[in-house]
Amino acid sequence: MVIRRLAALGMACMAVVSMIGCGTQTSGEAGTQGTEPVQQAETESVQEAAGEAAASYRDTVKELVICYLPNEASEEYAEYRNMIEGDMSEALGVKVTEVNAADYNAAVEAMRTGKADIVYFGPVSYVQASERSGAEALVTPAPGGDKSQAGYTSKIIVKTDSDIQSLEDLEGRTFAFVDPSSTSGNYVPTLELMNTFEGTSNEDFHTNGKFFSSVIFSGKHQNGLQSVINGDVDAAPIASDILSSELASGRVSEDQFRVIHESPHIPSSPMGIRGDLPEDLKQAVKEFMLNYKNPDYFQYMLGFDPEKNASFVEAYDSDYDYVRDLMAKVIPEE
Repeated sequence: MVIRRLAALGMACMAVVSMIGCGTQTSGEAGTQGTEPVQQAETESVQEAAGEAAASYRDTVKELVICYLPNEASEEYAEYRNMIEGDMSEALGVKVTEVNAADYNAAVEAMRTGKADIVYFGPVSYVQASERSGAEALVTPAPGGDKSQAGYTSKIIVKTDSDIQSLEDLEGRTFAFVDPSSTSGNYVPTLELMNTFEGTSNEDFHTNGKFFSSVIFSGKHQNGLQSVINGDVDAAPIASDILSSELASGRVSEDQFRVIHESPHIPSSPMGIRGDLPEDLKQAVKEFMLNYKNPDYFQYMLGFDPEKNASFVEAYDSDYDYVRDLMAKVIPEE
């Protein structure tokens, strides 16, 4: 059961609202023939530029669809998702609809097919979407609006009374990765294991009986957390921000699990937008998000402690070059 095959087999359909096609319109009348072709060309150029300037995304875009990965898709979060949906719709003058992806690949595919316009990706799924769907990094959350403080880690947890104390104790146990395209729930913990056990490969950790006695994908971080607490699996990775959110909400308590390993810093998850949308719309969405200050959204949806005063900061595609290197190490190109 190699991760690439699982990623292909795991692609699921998701129900979304179709979006009306986008495209800027230009106008300009053809000039009459005369003895001054240069002046005529300049006049036509000015007319075309004026037509483009007059065009607005409101003329061509009737709806924006925001898509969330399964980790943020629970109905428990609907109230907080709806906050940004309503606020953005009012600010942009365009209907905004939110949908939930069945899995990580479904979110990437939804953007590729034009069924989702903005997606809150994980770092790996963003890189995949930038290659397959033309996604562009827009913004990313950061404590105090300080990008140098943005990011999170991958933690590997076990049940409190487990005899597992370190990565070395995981051999022969049961393990639940999150999703084939999850950064902190698959790629990072896989690389941490590969670095700990010399000579191993990605396949070794995703094939029953090779390293783990049994290995599964739970589908979302919260599922893996509950599987550990309930004793269904021995260990699982979870993103530090999602774990913080689960603790803050009271859905779990610190006495139910232990952290046996924590990864190095991972770049913060980006909001990505379709690259083929009108430039004025992309800029309007970015400006809205950079000025969005709803503390409940950042606490309950994105897992930030209110004292950290989180907000969105600008994200760039180059921010995720580290992730591209990580992906190449875990699954080298053949």
